[in-house]
Amino acid sequence: MAKKPSRGSMKWRTMDLHLHTPASVDYQQPGVTYLEILQRAEARGLDIIAFTDHNTISGYRRMMDEVERLEFLENSGRLLAEEQLQLKEYRRLFSKILVLPGFEFTATFGFHILGIFPEDKPIREIEHILLNLNIPAEQLDYGSDTVGASTDVIGAYQAIAEAGGLAIAAHANSNHGVAMRGFTFGGQTRIAYTQDANLYALEVTDLEKKGRRTTAAFFSGTKPEYPRRMHCIQGSDAHRLTKDEKRKGNLGIGDRPTDVLIPEVSFKALKDLFSSNDFSRARPHRLKAEPAYDFIRSAREEGANIVQDFHESTSIRGGRLYAVVADISAFANTNGGTLFLGLNADPNKAITGISKPNQAITQLEKEIGNRISPHLHCTIDSHKTGGKTILRVLVPRGDDPPYVVDDYKIYVRTESETSQAVRDELVSLVRRGKNNIAPHSSKAEDTTDEKEIKTPVLPAEEDVDLAPRTGVEVVGVEERDGGSFYTVRDLRNGNMVKNVTLKSARRLWHYALTQYARLPSDIEKADIQWQGDFGLLHQGKQGKRPNYDLIQRTPQGYRYFFGVTDDGIHGPWKKPVGQEEE
Repeated sequence: MAKKPSRGSMKWRTMDLHLHTPASVDYQQPGVTYLEILQRAEARGLDIIAFTDHNTISGYRRMMDEVERLEFLENSGRLLAEEQLQLKEYRRLFSKILVLPGFEFTATFGFHILGIFPEDKPIREIEHILLNLNIPAEQLDYGSDTVGASTDVIGAYQAIAEAGGLAIAAHANSNHGVAMRGFTFGGQTRIAYTQDANLYALEVTDLEKKGRRTTAAFFSGTKPEYPRRMHCIQGSDAHRLTKDEKRKGNLGIGDRPTDVLIPEVSFKALKDLFSSNDFSRARPHRLKAEPAYDFIRSAREEGANIVQDFHESTSIRGGRLYAVVADISAFANTNGGTLFLGLNADPNKAITGISKPNQAITQLEKEIGNRISPHLHCTIDSHKTGGKTILRVLVPRGDDPPYVVDDYKIYVRTESETSQAVRDELVSLVRRGKNNIAPHSSKAEDTTDEKEIKTPVLPAEEDVDLAPRTGVEVVGVEERDGGSFYTVRDLRNGNMVKNVTLKSARRLWHYALTQYARLPSDIEKADIQWQGDFGLLHQGKQGKRPNYDLIQRTPQGYRYFFGVTDDGIHGPWKKPVGQEEE
């Protein structure tokens, strides 16, 4: 009875993947029928829905049992007139709406996880998954969120994914969510719960909001501790047909839906979307009267960063095409990313556009194939914005680094800058390729021989965790052959690079060394805004975003950090830079 998907061009479809039914014990309108649920979904213009009752599949099963009973009566010639109307209505609704089976599982610590499965997944197999997740057999149909909580979050993700389903963190930033604020569990645990490879998406409650404090912005791939960019969607978590006017937080069906750009209405199309690195194809549902959603303008407002950049031209003249290829290599060697070609990052500047997009795509594909090795598969497509055509290049994080341009040039991405890798970064890339080390992993290896660093003494291990998470730390300087040779630490990934000079330093490093050289010999006499042992030396701007030069007092001496962005501010650093505690 599930809807058969029909092939078509890419089209925005509306979905609500978090709906409860009377099979959940906390459903607020127990007398509601499954036909009424489907009819309400149709009235809200939904193309895809999922039944996700608490720790049970019984809601979906009851609906399908009802349909099966009506079909049996029809085949045996015993269908009453009223029942015939019901069966006809089911068939009509199934032809318009894809209804997916699923559940909302309660893991340890009370975290909620959506498991959503293909429409042809046998119900018994889904029940078996719940049994394997330690739902007691006698409570398999109970439908309570207090059942369960004996399987950890990572295990639940894995079980759902291995069964061919979509594991989605339910209301991740809110109650019972794996990314909610104020829950006192370790940072590494939070990272694992939101970055696991078996987790397909985060369901959030603030998708319609903008700004760096939103959940989607936090998981955009720019945070050093959260390098995997996550697909974010929203859902109603409806426990009733319509919104409760007395308690506005009790939403109804389709009150918080998501639009997705997919080629067909099917589970496979959804899974392909959530498996891709295209993050422009999901948005909060837009009313027809609202302006069209322009993800390119949103990207320009964010500006260049470690996972995205902009080029106005792809011409060979002036080395512009080579600069594009270098960025692609750098993204693959770092954390993946997106390039926008034919426009400047500044949203106030006129868009240049690409005059012959098909020709430009062919040329760029050829350049990537001929100049970057090993083979790197990128997706290149064209889009309209501001009346002009621009190109978008989706670059994956490569699993076989280093990716080399012209057989010998290796580039990496440092914040909004692409630079050639230095020796210690090359060693790290080779080790990553060999060991498949995750980006910014706590297991990243330090390639520096510490005994060669003269001053100051390296910080104690307990102090390292307190360092900002972006920018550069000037670890030490050695005077040799009439020159100064610095050791710097990339705070984003922990890599230490030695023998850096002002002449050889890339832009951010050069800034750090210059600022370091300007520090007074007696640092206690400097104008520092101290908050305990953490201080602000200087605040400036890096493009559109603020950056900070910081200092920390330790038993071993002072530590100096330069070019720290908001993404790197955490814990005790919030007060010196004037940020509120979250």
